Amino acid sequence: MTSFPPAAGSERPTDTPSSGGGRRPAAPTSLSPSRAGDFMQCPLLYRFRVIDKLPEKPSAAAVRGTVVHAVLERLFDAPAAERSAPRARAMVPREWRRLLAKRPELAELFATDTAGETDGEAALAEWLAEAEALVERWFTLEDPTRLEPAERELFVETRLDSGLRVRGIIDRVDVAPTGEVRVVDYKTGKAPRPEFAGGALFQMKFYALVLWRLRGSVPRRLQLVYLGSGDIVTYDPEEADLEGVERKLLALWDAIERATETGDWRPKRSKLCGWCDHQRHCPEFGGTPPPYPLTVQPRLPEPRDGSEGDGSDASPDTA
Repeated sequence: MTSFPPAAGSERPTDTPSSGGGRRPAAPTSLSPSRAGDFMQCPLLYRFRVIDKLPEKPSAAAVRGTVVHAVLERLFDAPAAERSAPRARAMVPREWRRLLAKRPELAELFATDTAGETDGEAALAEWLAEAEALVERWFTLEDPTRLEPAERELFVETRLDSGLRVRGIIDRVDVAPTGEVRVVDYKTGKAPRPEFAGGALFQMKFYALVLWRLRGSVPRRLQLVYLGSGDIVTYDPEEADLEGVERKLLALWDAIERATETGDWRPKRSKLCGWCDHQRHCPEFGGTPPPYPLTVQPRLPEPRDGSEGDGSDASPDTA
């Protein structure tokens, strides 16, 4: 594989919530970066998504991320010399049609209302243009003619020594001739301020931990490509970093298991509540959660010896 090129100018979710497909409620059996983030954000949100599997309306921003990710994945199917910005832009409408064929309900995002106040055709054209601009910006950050990814949209899964099953989908894995591994993730939003970058780095360290446990070596570099702002953020992990992430995940999983058994899922109010689809079920907004679908198995109180709490208040910045 080619060596790592320098980065010029240095939301397809990996684990999407249920769209209400009728799956039976079940206790969680594994942990992904997205669901770990849900629990840290709000344990009740985790319950709604993982156990109750409450449907959520797709957002235009999330669907745009899915389309952009598909373009950046499939562009590498072409020979290196043909990986151009015009070609990538032309792929955007095609990938949208491909996604729409699989999920026809997404057409509702750009439907013209009966009152004629919303022009669905114009909204779709604007949305496609925004996706094309994101794809084109990528060419100012990386040169795909100099890249031959070892993996694209790589599903990874392993069991830690504790027995916890961890999994995720990595956007791209590059391998240098010397064997060094770079893990790359595309973000269609803007790069967060440094004080808020912990969540994205936690996700990347999660992937690095899984690869380390699977392959026996720590990835050399973690790279976040922010297409919304044209930024690249890199981080070079060490074993101590990933050991810390593993401890963090074990604490989170213990808290998740405790909540699963007891049915005690606490809401945590934050600024992110404004984007939540489940306010009508949330006590913080006067709602009532649906009946808990699993058998409750109360745990005995644990001794108050100063040991770790339930992990729900921990921040990914501490991992």
